[in-house]
Amino acid sequence: MASSSSSPSPTAMKEGDYYPNWTELPPELTSSILHRLGAIEIVETARRVCRSWRRVCKDPSMWRKIDMRNLGDHGDMYYEELCRHAVDLSQGGLVEINLCHFATDSLLSYIADRFQNLMVVLKKNIHLMVGSNIVMLLRAKCVSFSSSNLRSLKVAQCYEITSEGLIEAAAKLPLLEELEVSYCSLSEESLKVIGKSCPNLKTLKKNCVGYRRPRDESDDVALAIAETMPGLRHLQLFGDRLTDVGLNAILDGCPNLEHLDLRQCFNVELVGYLEKRCLERVKVVRRPNDSVHDYPFDATVNDVSSSDDGDPYGLSDVDIMSEDEFYYDDLSEDASDNSDFDPYEYYY
Repeated sequence: MASSSSSPSPTAMKEGDYYPNWTELPPELTSSILHRLGAIEIVETARRVCRSWRRVCKDPSMWRKIDMRNLGDHGDMYYEELCRHAVDLSQGGLVEINLCHFATDSLLSYIADRFQNLMVVLKKNIHLMVGSNIVMLLRAKCVSFSSSNLRSLKVAQCYEITSEGLIEAAAKLPLLEELEVSYCSLSEESLKVIGKSCPNLKTLKKNCVGYRRPRDESDDVALAIAETMPGLRHLQLFGDRLTDVGLNAILDGCPNLEHLDLRQCFNVELVGYLEKRCLERVKVVRRPNDSVHDYPFDATVNDVSSSDDGDPYGLSDVDIMSEDEFYYDDLSEDASDNSDFDPYEYYY
């Protein structure tokens, strides 16, 4: 007969048995658990549980990655202020940020400026506090710290972001390696400026609504990418209006390309020599009519008949592209609950 397990099941534990105290877990284990929550859950709930969780939640290592999206529960201003608070908690250590629905030019500027301002303040404080020999050492550490700036910026369906706002932010993030601007208004000229400002860019996602629109072709985005982003390895242009000309330019200008997503790019004729060239140069190619089951946004195709009078919906090319589609609390251990960030203050 098989022996039964010596460990009692949770339901068999009697009153008085020992139950683990979650607040006494080692900080590194608590951090690992809380990392599985989103930024909103951490700021709104987790850090209010107990003093030990509060200490973990204010650790800058918790905020190296921020993932936030407005799901419609509150207004955009609520999430923008909460995001600013999370960025401050990173203390310059933010590496990746993913924002959906609510980001604005002002928020992008705040994120980009945060690192530069922090470095200036640190330099001034060090200069006043220590002697000249130590000043040089600590200044070098500050430069290194500041150089670990944002590597990944993803914004999607943020209709308040403009080309000018993205250009201004990108100019302050020269080490950016990954950029997503899906369903945001972004001109080809701004893409050129961003490409020149971020020479380390390896991944670009510039997605928009797919249209079957006869004679509606534009290679402007493709040519801007080919001209200024030679280091790209991953490129997603879901729904773009490029043609074979633009695709050839990308293959010429981006020799390191490994992954190319052309789904719903219905102006591309991926056949014959162009198909052969594309498959020889790029390891993974998603074709215009490939499955969209793993695409994270609405992939509904807009079928529009040709019209001699121009766009039947009265949209300009710019309109079509733009349809691509809390405060600072005292985080000291003895701070009272009244000093916590209270996002609901916006509604009273």
